[in-house]
Amino acid sequence: MKLTDFDYDLPEGLIAQTPAKKRDGSRLMMLDRLNGGYSHHAFSNLPALLSKRDLVVINDTRVIPARLVPRKRTGGKVEILLVRRLPGPTERWECMTQASRGIREGTEVFFEGGERCMFEKTAKGGFCVAAFESRAAFRAIIQNFGKTPLPPYIRRERGPGRTDAERYQTVYARSPGSCAAPTAGLHFTDALLFAVGKATAGVVRLTLHVGPGTFLPVRIERVEDHVMHAEWMSIGAGVVLRLNRHRAGGGRVLAVGTTVARALEHAADEDGTIKAQTGLTDMFITPGYSFRAVDRLLTNFHLPRSTLLMLVCAFAGRDFTLRAYANAVSRAYRFYSYGDAMLIV
Repeated sequence: MKLTDFDYDLPEGLIAQTPAKKRDGSRLMMLDRLNGGYSHHAFSNLPALLSKRDLVVINDTRVIPARLVPRKRTGGKVEILLVRRLPGPTERWECMTQASRGIREGTEVFFEGGERCMFEKTAKGGFCVAAFESRAAFRAIIQNFGKTPLPPYIRRERGPGRTDAERYQTVYARSPGSCAAPTAGLHFTDALLFAVGKATAGVVRLTLHVGPGTFLPVRIERVEDHVMHAEWMSIGAGVVLRLNRHRAGGGRVLAVGTTVARALEHAADEDGTIKAQTGLTDMFITPGYSFRAVDRLLTNFHLPRSTLLMLVCAFAGRDFTLRAYANAVSRAYRFYSYGDAMLIV
């Protein structure tokens, strides 16, 4: 497959710069894979589109204030995006960095409160490992100087504000570790999530800490050659037991977001049996993949040429997906992280 196979035209004005006034005030396009049709709804009406056959799976990861801007000893600014905490007793983080003259191993950077960190090693693509002095120092840094890591297409002259700190986070987030939000979940209020639980077989949780594997662009023309950056995930034994029993009884699994879909598919055997998992996944789902564990998908509208769009095309079919996207453009749906949503059944 070619990268250009996943292009579509989007007017810049349809890229949502702010969230809807109410979390559940977005629009919802429903795609029916059986008859190839689509219909249009309010997101707040989601419970009416589901049934007791559906078991809903959410990603309870929490976005941390992952964007830091310390200075070098020379005074030059360094932009740091915290990606993933590395195992071990010390506070060491895989990061992405940007600096005018690059970052070398051994470089120290300093924060206004006097804290500092040192870059232990660097790699291609701006990746590196940053070691902080202590866990207490790290917590002080992100609490006092960390900013919400908004995607670059959401523009803020003065950086992310209080509204972003609240709304670029799901209401059910509880496991800190992401540098980007699982955006399909941003539409839920507590009341709507409760209503969905009542209308369906229930709501269960897993965790996938969203990192560059989800949002980095594909830069090679042959899609199959793209390598996903690994992300940490965990699915507990109790959740797995419930999922397997539900599917064995003829029920359907609804994944809220592409991160949930990837986590479930990573954990599933060829026969669809899901196993408890804790570790890294670099699963890359493209058209031609046969889904084993996910029967329905709730997701936002994604960037052209992105791995997220490729996953949606794998689930619904490329031509059907791109026709639906064109219809959404014609109806002025709002796109990307703060935009509207799509339910694929």
